Amino acid sequence: HLKANAMRGKLRVDAGLWGGVIPGNRPELRRMLDSGALGFKCFLVHSGVDEFPNVDEKQLREAASELAGTGAPLLVHAELPGPIENARPSGDPASYETYLQSRPAAAEDQAIELLLRVCRETGARIHIVHLSSADALDILRRGRELPLTAETTPHYLHLEAEQVPPGRCEFKCAPPIRDHENRERLWRGLEEGLLDLVVSDHSPCTPHLKGHDFMKAWGGISSVQFVLPIVWTEAEKRGHSLQDLARWICEGPARLANLARKGAIAPGFDADFVVWSPEETFVVEPSIIEHRHKVTPYAGETLRGVVKATWLRGEPIYENGRHGGDARGQWLRRLP
Repeated sequence: HLKANAMRGKLRVDAGLWGGVIPGNRPELRRMLDSGALGFKCFLVHSGVDEFPNVDEKQLREAASELAGTGAPLLVHAELPGPIENARPSGDPASYETYLQSRPAAAEDQAIELLLRVCRETGARIHIVHLSSADALDILRRGRELPLTAETTPHYLHLEAEQVPPGRCEFKCAPPIRDHENRERLWRGLEEGLLDLVVSDHSPCTPHLKGHDFMKAWGGISSVQFVLPIVWTEAEKRGHSLQDLARWICEGPARLANLARKGAIAPGFDADFVVWSPEETFVVEPSIIEHRHKVTPYAGETLRGVVKATWLRGEPIYENGRHGGDARGQWLRRLP
């Protein structure tokens, strides 16, 4: 309710809220659903902020059992602490390779094996957020008959570890950006339908939280403004269509959050759409970045697809760099 009150009168787009699963709050989950939460998020490893502690396997099972039958998804940051604690990298903290060694793919893969078992045992809807390790695609393939889904992000589909310069902590996120071959396998996972959607995983911070030490820097990338052109830039190279793009970044997220009026341009849906030129290109520069702190790994990149205008529920809210109208966004609550 604090979050809902804080955004009242300030939303320029419609937005929903997720609840958090933390140790000991199982009795509150149904109450949060009744208050409008679309679903829940939890971490299996330290979240990076002490006020959102991670859950262990027992607490994960309890939450999944509580949510089974509700239709509400449990979103999981899928890394287990064991492989991370055992990694013990000793290289230069300004080297991206050092950070990459500190978050091995095994942390993701073992976590997703656990989620496969919990999903099979409880029947709860479980969704893996920001999947980075392409090795885990084989695990997802084994669970196709289950309500187990996964997403990836623009940075995992566009960037690659080999290109990250020393000390450039704007590239740091968790799980980490992995190598070129891993990126190509993630694209094949999208093509096969093992990955259901592509989301921003927008995680902003002030510049001083980044610095030049990968082992201490804040882990997060701000991508929400550039999801459309980043994904289109890469998708077009691989022969994908605008229909593929709409399925990954519009239909998929709406389906995950049970937003029945979102995700498509069709009769009975909210008239949310973007007017854009997929053939035009632009360069990412600080002057065009809308989020408060202009920290981005995409600085200087030429991307394909220029947004001309956006519409919210049939009304124009942005056109050629100008924001129009009042903050007309609404809180999208879970329907009873």
